[in-house]
Amino acid sequence: MGKGGGCIFSKKRSTIEASDQDLADPVRDAPVQNQIENSLFQEESKKLKVFIVFYSMYGHVECLAKRMKKGVDSIDGVEGFLYRVPETLPMDVLEQMRVPQKEDELPFVSVDDLVEADGLLFGFPTRFGSMASQMKAFFDSTAHLWEQQRLAGVPAGFFVSTGTQGGGQETTAWTAITQLAHHGMVYVPIGYTFGAGMFKMDSIRGGSPYGAGVYSGDGTREPSETELALAEHQGRYMAGIVRRFATPRDN
Repeated sequence: MGKGGGCIFSKKRSTIEASDQDLADPVRDAPVQNQIENSLFQEESKKLKVFIVFYSMYGHVECLAKRMKKGVDSIDGVEGFLYRVPETLPMDVLEQMRVPQKEDELPFVSVDDLVEADGLLFGFPTRFGSMASQMKAFFDSTAHLWEQQRLAGVPAGFFVSTGTQGGGQETTAWTAITQLAHHGMVYVPIGYTFGAGMFKMDSIRGGSPYGAGVYSGDGTREPSETELALAEHQGRYMAGIVRRFATPRDN
C-alpha cells in the first residue's frame, strides 16, 4: 500500500497505546453527537411543506393525490402531506351511492392547518363543471384566514376528476381560481410542462394546462398510467416552484 494508507501499526507506537487512544469516549464524543443530531433535526424541520388537500368520493382523485405526493417528495428539501377534507353527506346517502369506505390512515385537514403549508394542491371531482360541494364547503369555512390574509402569497394548484371528456377537465379548475384570488394565493398551473405527454391523442387522458386530471367514467374506470404520470409531474413541478420562491415557515 502507499505511504500512510495501510492498516499496519506504527513501529513507534505500541498496540496498547494505539487501542487506548482510538477507543470512543462517550463523555468526550457526546457534544459532537448532539451537534450531529441537532443538525439533522434542523435540516428535517427546514423542509418545505406542500399540502395535498383533496376530496375523493370513489377513489380517483385519491389515486392522483398519492402519485402527486411521490412527485413532491422527489424534490430535495420538499415534503408532501396528504389530507382529506371532511365529508358532508350523511352515511345513509353514501351507502345508497355505493361509496367505498375511506382509508383511516389519511388525516382530515383543518382550516388552520393550511397556514403551515409552503404550497397547496387541491384535488376534487367535478359537479356540473365546478368543484364538488364537499370541497366548496371547506373553502367556505376559511373565512377567518381570508379576513387576515393568512394564505396570501402561498403557491397553489388544482387537480380534478370528471366523468366524461366534456365534463369539466378545464372548467372545474378555472372556476376554482376565484377561491385563490380572494385569499391572495398564487395560482400555479402546469401549462404544457409535461412535454410530449400533453399532446398524445392515441388514448383517453385527463388533465389540462390547469392541472392533472382523470376520467372516471361511470366510476369503474381506473386512472391510466399517463394520468398518474401527469399527477406525479405536477407534484414535482409544484415542489420546484415552492423551493424556488418559498421561505420555510417558522414552526
